[in-house]
Amino acid sequence: MGHGTNRVEDMASPNNGTTAPATANARETIVEIHSVCLPPKKTAFQKLKKRFGDVFFPDDPLERFRNQTWRNRVILGLQSLFPIFTWGSQYDLKLLRSDVVSGLTIASLAIPQGISYAKLANLPPIVGLYSSFVPPLIYSVLGSSKHLAVGPVSIASLVMGSMLSESVSPTQDSILYLKLAFTSTFFAGLFQASLGLLRLGFVIDFLSKATLIGFTAGAAVIVSLQQLKGLLGIVHFTGKMQFIPVMSSVFSHRSEWSWETILMGLGFLAILLTTRHISMRKPKLFWISAASPLASVAISTLLVFLIRNKTHAISFIGHLPKGLNPPSSNMLYFSGTHLALAIKTGIITGILSLTEGIAVGRTFASLKNYQVNGNKEMMAIGFMNMAGSCTSCYVTTGSFSRSAVNYNAGAKTAVSNIVMASAVLVTLLFLMPLFYYTPNLILAAIILTAVIGLIDYQAAYKLWKVDKFDFFTCMCSFFGVLLVSVPLGLAIAVGVSVLKVLLHVTRPNTVEFGNIQGTQIYQSLKRYREASRIPGFLILAVESPIYFANSTYLQERILRWTREEEARIKENNGSTLKCIILDMTAVSSIDTCGIEAVFELRRRLEKQSLQLVLVNPVGSVMEKLHKSKIIESLGLSGLYLTVGEAVADLSSTWKAHGQP
Repeated sequence: MGHGTNRVEDMASPNNGTTAPATANARETIVEIHSVCLPPKKTAFQKLKKRFGDVFFPDDPLERFRNQTWRNRVILGLQSLFPIFTWGSQYDLKLLRSDVVSGLTIASLAIPQGISYAKLANLPPIVGLYSSFVPPLIYSVLGSSKHLAVGPVSIASLVMGSMLSESVSPTQDSILYLKLAFTSTFFAGLFQASLGLLRLGFVIDFLSKATLIGFTAGAAVIVSLQQLKGLLGIVHFTGKMQFIPVMSSVFSHRSEWSWETILMGLGFLAILLTTRHISMRKPKLFWISAASPLASVAISTLLVFLIRNKTHAISFIGHLPKGLNPPSSNMLYFSGTHLALAIKTGIITGILSLTEGIAVGRTFASLKNYQVNGNKEMMAIGFMNMAGSCTSCYVTTGSFSRSAVNYNAGAKTAVSNIVMASAVLVTLLFLMPLFYYTPNLILAAIILTAVIGLIDYQAAYKLWKVDKFDFFTCMCSFFGVLLVSVPLGLAIAVGVSVLKVLLHVTRPNTVEFGNIQGTQIYQSLKRYREASRIPGFLILAVESPIYFANSTYLQERILRWTREEEARIKENNGSTLKCIILDMTAVSSIDTCGIEAVFELRRRLEKQSLQLVLVNPVGSVMEKLHKSKIIESLGLSGLYLTVGEAVADLSSTWKAHGQP
């Protein structure tokens, strides 16, 4: 379309060319005025199909099946469902050697951590070892990451322990508590697998990075404070998780502090932190920090055994049953007063463990330049937890600390998880009596060493520098977990994140543009000092979709821009305002409320003798504007491809009609 040829049927024609040239204001340069064309016609079904595919199948998973024989399609289908078939046929002794070394290395870390994290969830220590056996085997068949080391993790353990213990005592009603833990694990797995099967992974995106930074830091502090019970030898300790009750319990039970426990605990904590620091400074020495927890468990167990007759101040684990995971499907709790609690706990721990597992998997995949499929990971972790709930396991996922050790140890495939599970199997069958005198203080020291790395103060500082609202979200999450409760702290942070999204949607940004002299470029007057206003024009850009939620606001904001511009012109005795140009390049979509708002805006501006011009609406927006007849109401010169063409054409028109 262009000057003198602005007709809707012309715009709908794909063969529209340019129209008569126009003279730019203040220059004699000839500028061609191009048509704004409608997108190719599509049926409603075609549009729905494309939209459905973009939302749920952005990776186009069926692409690899096209133009394949039925035999190849079956093979590709098996590889898609069971990634082990992708690399299994190419597996050799060289890969096995690397996986055995890495598997045994992470087993030395997984065994003491499994026992420790189970106690963090208020579960029997043996459940932590059960959870380090079955889930890794299942993940090695279904998972797509080569380096993810599966097992219990601190955050999920803390959340499960805090949520369940608020309603059920793990000591007074241990059987019910155990049933709820297994049931929560089942629902966590069901939720995770459902997200993967239905391709609804975007749900976990509501846990923004800022939220997770604050949440994990707050949870790490809570976990650390809980370990004071083991490090100080306190017997009667609060079951609450908030900062103030925990610290109050620590100092109100000073009479229970044991100097033997404190001395041994701080000594081993110093050793573990030192080995961790060495491995961080020199990654090639990863084996030092990987082996130190198991070595510390062995040494501390031996010390307690040797002094068992001289002091009873140091508490230890006691009897752990030998044998494989007993079945627990009969313990799943699907009816009763606590079912809602189990479902809620399962969903929250499921989201957290899923977020952590996928993030860890993608981190190490990027280092080795391969891809981790998010939906496959959801299904793998989900089925792993569902199977685990039936074999005496609680919520598991990929641990960052163990995965980092796995990566540095040279793991090549998921077989490292099988090797780790085999080492745990040997432990369960033959070595459990050796853990009888393992002191609780060493478990506390192991947990403390592991969770310290979750406090990422550098990431929080970066949030402060880059985005203050993200930093505010991070702090809400941190202090919510620290002072209120773990689930409520997470809910507060998610609420703040959603509020941020709503603010961006309901209160989008609008920018006033000016011309950079000597060019046809129009940019923000605030960003570019060399940009200047064009007499007679107010050029605005909307930087968001126009929806029912923001259409009224945008209409009022544009009218306010108009009033402010007229006041500025009056104050400076400038040229009369004649035209409002709305650059719609960044308006990705519009709904019926948005279209009505544009209609109403045009009508109100027309009453003030002002013309509304739209510039460069995208295809879907252009199609809706055309169907709503708004293009016709804008007149012969109401739609342009660029701001420069609009200014040039309208200026030449006014000049031709003798308008100043």
